[in-house]
Amino acid sequence: MAASQPQHSDPAEYAGRDLLTVGSYNIHRCVGTDLRHDVQRVARVILELKCDTIGLQEVDMSPQDSALQLQLDLLARATGMRPIPGTTLMPHRSPHSNALLTTRQFGLVRRYDLTVEGREPRSALDVEVQAGGQLVRVIVTHLGLRPAERRVQVQRLLRVLREIPPDCPVVVLGDINEWLPIGRPLRWLHGLLGKPPSQRSFPVWAPVFALDRVWSRPAGALLALEVHRSRVARTASDHFPVKAVVAPDVGRRLHRLP
Repeated sequence: MAASQPQHSDPAEYAGRDLLTVGSYNIHRCVGTDLRHDVQRVARVILELKCDTIGLQEVDMSPQDSALQLQLDLLARATGMRPIPGTTLMPHRSPHSNALLTTRQFGLVRRYDLTVEGREPRSALDVEVQAGGQLVRVIVTHLGLRPAERRVQVQRLLRVLREIPPDCPVVVLGDINEWLPIGRPLRWLHGLLGKPPSQRSFPVWAPVFALDRVWSRPAGALLALEVHRSRVARTASDHFPVKAVVAPDVGRRLHRLP
């Protein structure tokens, strides 16, 4: 049976609590819709989001020409956030990787290879961040372009998620690349994590597909989700970023109820 959908309570109930503001953004290697490569423009969009933690997809992991720095390092410097790359120690190294930027304290970092034989490298990045007085597992991914590929990748992700202790809050986010809302990968993720709200984020010139998604466990911890459609975001990438607000302590508080 699928988990219940998030219940959105009165925002006053969460005043003073440590809410996790998370984003997901496919930055398209910092190449915008005007075909200009502009790291600083993407950094401005990230700053506009006002997220404390943001998962990135399609980060160019080759050295940048200016000072032989990685694109992720340049974004971290421009935003004042700490970078966690998704490709280090992976058996398949992709030039367009996942990454996480965060202002929070973080602990263990796990990386999972989701590559399907014959297809381009894909992975998931799993980072423990401190929020709501506890550790929260934030998992960032970018799934493949073919339906059969995504089905294999989601099954691997589901195995990871089932091994996480049930009392540990989880946020899963990324470019899922699932164009059909009835696709099996989405149904499987909804079945385990609940069906969260979604909004159309791709392509920026005429958004019709909700490719960029955020789930939480427990499902009721996801308080809000929106697509960030600023003027800068319209040209910085072919995807709009999405932003969500998560209350990591929801599950713990529910267990305390009489």
